[in-house]
Amino acid sequence: MVLKTFGWSFAVTALGLVAAVFYGGWTGFGVVAILSVLEISLSFDNAVVNAGILKKMNAFWQKIFLTIGVLIAVFGMRLVFPVVIVAISAKIGPIEAVDLAFNDAERYEQLVTDAHPSIAAFGGMFLLMIFLDFIFEDRDIKWLAWLERPLAKLGKIDMLSVCIALIVLMVSAMTVATQAHQHAGHADKSATVLLSGVAGLITYLIVGGLSGYFENKIEEEEEHEHELEEEAKRSGKKVSAVQLAGKAAFFMFLYLEVLDASFSFDGVIGAFAITNDIVLMALGLGIGAMYVRSLTVYLVRQGTLDDYVYLEHGAHYAIGALAVILLVTIQYQISEFITGLVGVVLIAASFWSSLRRNKALAEQGIDPQEAPPGV
Repeated sequence: MVLKTFGWSFAVTALGLVAAVFYGGWTGFGVVAILSVLEISLSFDNAVVNAGILKKMNAFWQKIFLTIGVLIAVFGMRLVFPVVIVAISAKIGPIEAVDLAFNDAERYEQLVTDAHPSIAAFGGMFLLMIFLDFIFEDRDIKWLAWLERPLAKLGKIDMLSVCIALIVLMVSAMTVATQAHQHAGHADKSATVLLSGVAGLITYLIVGGLSGYFENKIEEEEEHEHELEEEAKRSGKKVSAVQLAGKAAFFMFLYLEVLDASFSFDGVIGAFAITNDIVLMALGLGIGAMYVRSLTVYLVRQGTLDDYVYLEHGAHYAIGALAVILLVTIQYQISEFITGLVGVVLIAASFWSSLRRNKALAEQGIDPQEAPPGV
């Protein structure tokens, strides 16, 4: 199972590290290895959240996620995305941006750094909305019950998560404006932060709305599929489950890609703290992205989220922490080590809590997967 799921990741790792040696020698090898570990540590929560969505999709779309999805993640977010944000922020053409990436690494890094406030505001708001909608939802299984019960009651207020997100965005923009006024020579990017944050919020609402709509479509199609199967038994015809679920699964696949893009913001920005070389960056982050995707599928196929029920909670708390960190980095610098460590600690804590729950239920003679709601 491990080799089948992670086989492509192992192969890409070997090829990527060999390519790094040929391109940048043993120094390049070390940089790519560090970037790979950085991407995996920063994106583990991404894998857990993705698994919660991917388990609703059939085997065909899981394969699409591991093939076409990888191309989008590696080449789209880890290679093309940094070039695009440089082109937009510096108001230059994409070809010129590529030329800068290869021939003037320091200038390229500076342009990406200048674009960080807009990237952090967009990604931070998108991820914050994911966390708020999760924490305000009343669910049977609660990890930190003392916190989640009152928040679930508050969540009954319509549009509360949107209001809180907008307040956070306003505070972030006002902080940027205040700092700019207090320090001469600092550019006031409050308008950029506000605009980018609103764009992130709108993107979440559109993508989340489409996701919810097509989740309902999947349920309808499953009911329709059952009816067709019954009819097929009577008529002797065969029904293709892949075709029936294709349209809905396709839009859920798009949702996963946008989600992955938001999670990758910190990895792409953090990579510039290690290297300015776009080739080494693409190799390292690409290897890391492969493992995140393989881990997602592994969690689905092993039923890990069903066995360790608090993992999804830990991942969403890690998302909330990452959203706050991104918004804080608009004005203040935070080490990528801290960013990665916070996520790992929260997920590890939720895993440990899941183990304790399973052990307690086992001592009572209860199967953890068959435990009644709320236990």
